[in-house]
Formats: sequence, structure tokens, C-alpha cells
Amino acid sequence: MKRIVILRLGHRPERDKRITTHVALTARAFGAEGILLASNDPSITRSVTQLCQRWGGEFYIRNDVKWKTEIKKWKSEGGKVCHLSMYGINLPDAVPSIRECEKLMIVVGAEKVPFEVYELADWNVAVGNQPHSEVAAVAVTLDRIAEDEPLESEFKDAQLHVVPMDRGKKVIENP
Repeated sequence: MKRIVILRLGHRPERDKRITTHVALTARAFGAEGILLASNDPSITRSVTQLCQRWGGEFYIRNDVKWKTEIKKWKSEGGKVCHLSMYGINLPDAVPSIRECEKLMIVVGAEKVPFEVYELADWNVAVGNQPHSEVAAVAVTLDRIAEDEPLESEFKDAQLHVVPMDRGKKVIENP
């Protein structure tokens, strides 16, 4: 199993609270082990932690990390770094080499990303060459590199489970 972590840069609490939460939820649903938040917003950490307690899994969130330190540490431990952007090589061209990576950090920004990120990244990947959502970029990238591995439908130690249905919706609680 690949180790994948998301590094979120530039979260602006007054503006990006929902987007950063959605980046975390998407990362969790698509197989990342955790998210590193390179800003200080304890409410996001609380929200994501509470969701994981109810819906299960071992996904983690770390608040207020130093992005440069995290990238350098990841690389020193043998990991690779993929920076998602609208600049760089196109995702389909990068996917084969990214799939070979066993330890991957995906960097996604909210505002202007420091140029040093482009230099530190092993891949600067364009998920389309137009402005787009960080949530979409994370989802599309994780889906493309997963190949045919199915999405997790249930997570370990979940208190809540969705029952698949043609119509309607049903959520059950574990006793």
C-alpha cells in the first residue's frame, strides 16, 4: 500500500475553511493517510478529527506545520513530492512515474505558492491548464494514481455506515 499525505499550503481561515476541510475529506476518501496544514486553524483540525472518529479510519491532520521542513523531512526519508498546480507537466504524462512511488506527498496551495515549492517538488503537475479547485485536483490525482484499486466504502472502527441503495439514503450506527 502506498503512503500518501497531503500538504496544504496557504489556508486563509476567513476564506478557505470549507475548501480546506473538503481537501481533507477528499484526501481521506481517496486513500491518503493524512493531511498537513501549513497554517494555524485549530477549528479545521477539530472538525476533521471529529469526522474521522464518527466515520472511522486512521486519517490524521496536523495543524500549523512548517511546509519547507515537512517537504525536506519527507524527501530525506525517501519520499517524493508532487505539487499540484495549473502549471507544470500534464497529469496524464506524470501518472506513470508517480504510480511507481511508494511514499508520496501531494502539495496543494490556496494562494500564491512560493517558488521554492516548485524547486523542491519532484513533479510539478498541471491538473488541467486552467484555474481550478484544489479539491478537484486532489480527487482527480488520487483517482488517477490509484489505477483500479477501489475506493474505501467503509473505514475501520466507524460508528456510522452508509447502506448503498438505488434510491433514498440510509445511515446506520454501530451498536
